[in-house]
Amino acid sequence: MSHQLPPAMFLADALGLDFLNSIATPVDTPVEWLPDGNGLLSWLAQSGLVPDTVLAEMRERAMPGELDSVAAQARGLREWFRGFVQSRKGRPLAADALQELQPLNRMLERDEGFAQVVARDGGGLGLRSLRRWRSPDSLLLPIAEAMARVVCEEDFTLVKACEGPACTLMFVDHTRGHARRWCSMAICGNRAKQAAHRHRQKEKRGEG
Repeated sequence: MSHQLPPAMFLADALGLDFLNSIATPVDTPVEWLPDGNGLLSWLAQSGLVPDTVLAEMRERAMPGELDSVAAQARGLREWFRGFVQSRKGRPLAADALQELQPLNRMLERDEGFAQVVARDGGGLGLRSLRRWRSPDSLLLPIAEAMARVVCEEDFTLVKACEGPACTLMFVDHTRGHARRWCSMAICGNRAKQAAHRHRQKEKRGEG
């Protein structure tokens, strides 16, 4: 099923919110980009959160049904975080949110990250953060980290839901003046313009 999916949508200006948008109704039909293990691997590849070599290795060594189970965990994590974001968006995120974030902290505790000195592309040496990918469950760790970055690095007063009537997409409004209203001008913004045009035409005919 997952191989028939359209390309994933990355419109939120924050990967942690793009993860929330991995289920959406971009046109008329709801699309679930994480329906199974293959869908999860595809979304992770498109997001750039996990190296392609790691994804290929996971696909080869996973036991039957194991990746599907991880995808189910990912969907559960997504809906938990959606509830948190929806209840907190549009206002400053205070320290009292910490208790609600314990499920996220527990997942981050499982990370087996480490740092290594590596050669930089332009010459010289640098420090790179790496991760041990011991099991398919570890695929959830970079997702949890992206969500944690939304919580710790983004201004929650600028976290918004698209104003499209049927749209469920969320984003961080990094535009000048913070006037962004739509997930995308090409999708919901264009729909709103067309609806406004039809409304004006209808009013003109009524005046006539």
